[in-house]
Amino acid sequence: MQPKPLSAVPRPLWLALVLALLLQLGWQLAQRQAPPQARPLPPPLPAAIARLASLGEPQAMSKAMLLYLQSFEDQAGVGLPWRALDYDNLALWLDTAQLLDSRSRYALVAASEVYAGAADPVRARRMLRFVSTSFAADPARRWPAMAQAALVAKHQLHDLPLALQLARQLRLQATGKDVPAWVRQMEAFVLEDMDQFESAQIVLGGLIASGQISDPHELAFMSRRLEEMAARKKIAIPGNTHLQ
Repeated sequence: MQPKPLSAVPRPLWLALVLALLLQLGWQLAQRQAPPQARPLPPPLPAAIARLASLGEPQAMSKAMLLYLQSFEDQAGVGLPWRALDYDNLALWLDTAQLLDSRSRYALVAASEVYAGAADPVRARRMLRFVSTSFAADPARRWPAMAQAALVAKHQLHDLPLALQLARQLRLQATGKDVPAWVRQMEAFVLEDMDQFESAQIVLGGLIASGQISDPHELAFMSRRLEEMAARKKIAIPGNTHLQ
């Protein structure tokens, strides 16, 4: 069978082919000229599915998830500040990674020291809620992140009631022998900042009486703080001579 010459191709078909070629070239040109758009952070896989997908290496999967988060802000042709991330999805990623490797502190360090530093108070508070919930599951090992969260609430958010709540949770739950004394004293110091001297004295006095503070240097330090609080209370409330 002899092939037909090109002249035999109908003119409408030629026009359709040329139009398709022009459309294809135009689309590719537009794609090159269009500014790159940052992709939003997607929800993570459910923990059970992520565990199955890890093929028996949940710790490795946890690290991979956290590395993915760390690199997510550097997308092709565009940088996405971590302050612009969806923090609800971010908390889900951190929680899933933590469930896969409960002994790792990577997720909590990222939450309390990196993502909680967001200039947006709403996002920062979302991270502090994540830290607080995670801390309650393993206070003996996760107290450093909780102490950092209390400091963020106090110094960054300037929210003393929230700092007091976190510091009180620390004192009540972080009771292991390896937890430093200053961690349990944070509540008293926040109370002092709130001019609640009597409550601060009660907290410090209770720590001493319970034997949770036994180091002579720490006892001497706390005794000096109690004396300073008593003096400040006397100044703050003229005529009140009743000191605890």
